[in-house]
Formats: sequence, structure tokens, C-alpha cells
Amino acid sequence: MSAKHKARKRFGQNFLTDQKIIDQIIATIAPKHDDNILEIGPGQGAMTLPLLERVDKLSVIEIDRDLIEILESHNKSNLVIHQGDALNFDLDQFNPPIRVVGNLPYNISSPILFHLLENRDKVIDMTFMLQKEVVERMSATHGSKIYGRLSVMMQAFFEVELIFVVPPESFDPAPKVDSAIVYLTPLKVCKVDNIEIFEQVVKAAFAHRRKTLRNCLKSLLTQDQTQVDLSQRAEMLDIDTFITLAKDYEKQH
Repeated sequence: MSAKHKARKRFGQNFLTDQKIIDQIIATIAPKHDDNILEIGPGQGAMTLPLLERVDKLSVIEIDRDLIEILESHNKSNLVIHQGDALNFDLDQFNPPIRVVGNLPYNISSPILFHLLENRDKVIDMTFMLQKEVVERMSATHGSKIYGRLSVMMQAFFEVELIFVVPPESFDPAPKVDSAIVYLTPLKVCKVDNIEIFEQVVKAAFAHRRKTLRNCLKSLLTQDQTQVDLSQRAEMLDIDTFITLAKDYEKQH
């Protein structure tokens, strides 16, 4: 039955078919039988089935009704399927804290990450397959060309670790890019007080990469309102300096 399902472009579907890679991902997750795991976008069940062998109960969110039929056809009593869009799901439904896993559709990976960031108090850890370029941006350090808004937003709230790279031929259909497994754990101590203000400052700082912070932040902060040198570009600042900027901006209100 699974052979009949044609991957749908609008859902960003690429199905993992490489057993060796699947085993490596399961080893990274290291599921225990009583873990409360939520899988986003289970597809045809490449990771779902091996997880079901190791946990008492597995919840999955899937948007594609045809795939839900395939998942239901396995008749697994410990599989709980939720039909819908992962972006609109209330994580309280899954009796948090939860461990989140998934092969995230590349076209909506950032919105899903931000949705989970806002719900990080309900999350133990997250293991995702994403476009390699996205994982590299998430884990980039300040001073690098790919360090940007995603790097700062993720690292201010999570430990971000690129675990291993997955080549295109591990999928059907093969994507045009490499993928990578990323492991995220919420920081034990988060220094950000106000997430909205922090996000506003970070977004403005990276809005024009070639411009200095003085230009990018002029509607928010002037040099005499902060100790941070605003003649720099955003990519030169580490996470703590962005947190300082956000606090300095908050003081103006």
C-alpha cells in the first residue's frame, strides 16, 4: 500500500527510506518505554514503526489524510494519530513534558521551530531532520556569514547540536539538498526576560545585514541608551550581547 502514495509537493514530502539512517536517528533519540514522544509528520512511518517497538505510547501529528490511512493500516494499538497542522496544535493535548521528533517539511521548518520555542517549557528535548543549511544556520556562531536571526533565536533558548548529515539518496523522492539531524534541549537557565522584545530587537538587527546596528536599530535604540557598540554589524554580536540590547530597549519603555 505504501508504494502507492505519491509524495506531495505542497506538504513538502520526502520519505526517508534508508534503514541505516533510520537506525542512527532512533539511536540518537534513544527512546525509553515510558517516554512521552510526539512525532511531527510521520509520513509513511519510517521512524514511527521502530519507535512504536520501543515506547508504550506514541502520539503523531499528520496533515495528509492518505498517510493517516497508511499509518492506521499497521494496526498498532500504542499509536495515537492526530490529523492536522503541527503549527496549530496545542501541546497541552499531549500531556507535557514531551520529547518531540520528526522529519520536518522543509517549507515550514522555521515556523514549527518558532512555535515550539514559544512552548519550550513543555518540551524535554527535540530531535529533528531538517535541511542541512537550516541546521548550520541554527548552530552558527557569531562572526560567521550564516549567523543570523535563526541562530540567535534558537541559541538563546536551546542547546543546538548538529548530530550527523543525511544525503539526498536516503529519501524518496531524493531532495536536491543534504539534510541533517539536529538535537535541541531547552537551556536550564534562559537569560531572556521578555521573548517578544528580544525577538523584535533580533529581527530588526538582522533586517539589513550590510548595515550597522546604529542604522538597523535606530527606531528602537540610540547609542547613548546602551553600552553595546552600535557601529558593528549584527553578525558580530554573541547571544549575550543581544540579550543586553533587548534589556536596554526594554528600559526605554
